[in-house]
Amino acid sequence: MFTARLTVSPSSSQFFKGDFVSLSCEEDDSSAGWTLRRNTNGETRTQCGTEFGKSDGSSCIFNLIVTLDSGIYWCESREGPISNMVNLTVTGGSVILQSPVLPVMEGDDVTLLCKTKTTPSNLPAAFYKDGSLIRKQPTGHMTIQHVSRSDEGLYKCDISGHGESPSSWITVTGPSTSPPLSVMVSVSSIFGLLLVVLVGLVRRRVRRQSEDRDPAAAATSSVRRTSADGRDESNRKRESDSAAVQRTADITYGDITIRTNSRHRDLPPEPAVIYSSLKLSHTPSPQLNQSTQ
Repeated sequence: MFTARLTVSPSSSQFFKGDFVSLSCEEDDSSAGWTLRRNTNGETRTQCGTEFGKSDGSSCIFNLIVTLDSGIYWCESREGPISNMVNLTVTGGSVILQSPVLPVMEGDDVTLLCKTKTTPSNLPAAFYKDGSLIRKQPTGHMTIQHVSRSDEGLYKCDISGHGESPSSWITVTGPSTSPPLSVMVSVSSIFGLLLVVLVGLVRRRVRRQSEDRDPAAAATSSVRRTSADGRDESNRKRESDSAAVQRTADITYGDITIRTNSRHRDLPPEPAVIYSSLKLSHTPSPQLNQSTQ
């Protein structure tokens, strides 16, 4: 998306009637078609070059600005986005406060100038914030060092014998704290991954708690898993049988004749084996017989 920044020259939020003022839309791409618009007390969303000022490219020129030109100005593209807004005050008086028209960064130094239209701008002046006196400066300049958010507010000045200036708001902004886009994408990716893991862990935890509270549900879940495993095993068996049938179709069967080897003849039965035993009988000694006689 293209953006633009509205700048004011001279850089001030207050002007005397009859001053020369130039407002410019500093744009990233001229093809976006930026146009300067404004809201005043009597007009709404009027366009430079048609209802006010003179259009010069991306700038709007006021050769002689008038009090009716006081209002809020901004740049707007054909697609709709708008730039920053600035509030310009045009006075017919004799004193103005030159203050930053754009927001100032926190920590910077800001110088305010109280000036008159007809006399030198080094006259003593008193400076006020939100209606309260801050201090008086002998040369009409006041510098706020290292501004902070507490320095935001409505400022005006007064030069004795000449009058008081209109009030202008000073905005103080802090340093940008937005991380780079690459860091945001990395953090987003990591967060998304952690979220997926967390959801998985929560689901597993809930399932385990449900099974602990209801054993029947756990048994049913187990039966379902077993049935699924059985179906898978049955499918694998059918696939295996089908593959075996396909392989069998490639086999050719023939007759097989079994012949007896002629070289082997029947051997005659072995003769019966007769076992015998020898019994030793006792024979009387001849000497014993003679003594007896």
